[in-house]
Amino acid sequence: MIVPFLNRPEKRDFLLGVFAKEPVAGNVKTRLCPPLSFAEAAELYNISLQETVGRMMEAGFQPAIFYAGRREYFQQYFSGSSLFPQGEGDLGMRMERVLGGQLESGFRKVVLIGTDSPDLPPGIVKKAFASLDTEEVVVSPARDGGYVLIGESSHHPELFSGIPWGTGEVLEMTRRQARRKDLSYLELEGWEDIDDAASLERFLRRSPASSVSAYVRRFLKFPVG
Repeated sequence: MIVPFLNRPEKRDFLLGVFAKEPVAGNVKTRLCPPLSFAEAAELYNISLQETVGRMMEAGFQPAIFYAGRREYFQQYFSGSSLFPQGEGDLGMRMERVLGGQLESGFRKVVLIGTDSPDLPPGIVKKAFASLDTEEVVVSPARDGGYVLIGESSHHPELFSGIPWGTGEVLEMTRRQARRKDLSYLELEGWEDIDDAASLERFLRRSPASSVSAYVRRFLKFPVG
């Protein structure tokens, strides 16, 4: 199934997509519980999602949101964004579907980011799009062994098949698949997701002006070294 996109020829050079979930307590950021409650973790995710989209818009992007959950939530908070359901399947199946569908629909370059790195520098995203002029695949590695960004200028479904999602082997397996297929593959500057208590502490030190940091410091009793 091809995920639909609006037919806007003037915007078909590139697409930035944000993969997002509806922030339902107990369904998001559960590795932060404890020290957070499920409700606190869901609100952190909510703020992180809004900050991610807001930062990308401030940088000049018009991100489309590919969502899991109720459309009503995303319409409430992101009424100015293009909204499309991710569809069924594991993370790899959903990303493969979106990337393949958007490239097939006419975009020359498609980049996907998540919502777990609200301080992801827009410069990395811009470099990803620039690199896709010559590369088939670009990735920004994550500290935990995954990646915070992936982009394609030509679609390669094998990059999303047989990957142990949610483990520290994601990046290495992606590299192996790219080498096996002899793809033009580039790794950009890396960044870090907020996945657990340790990465949240590092985030607070790294990005104290973030809306996520403000929420954590104002409302939550969370030790920061």
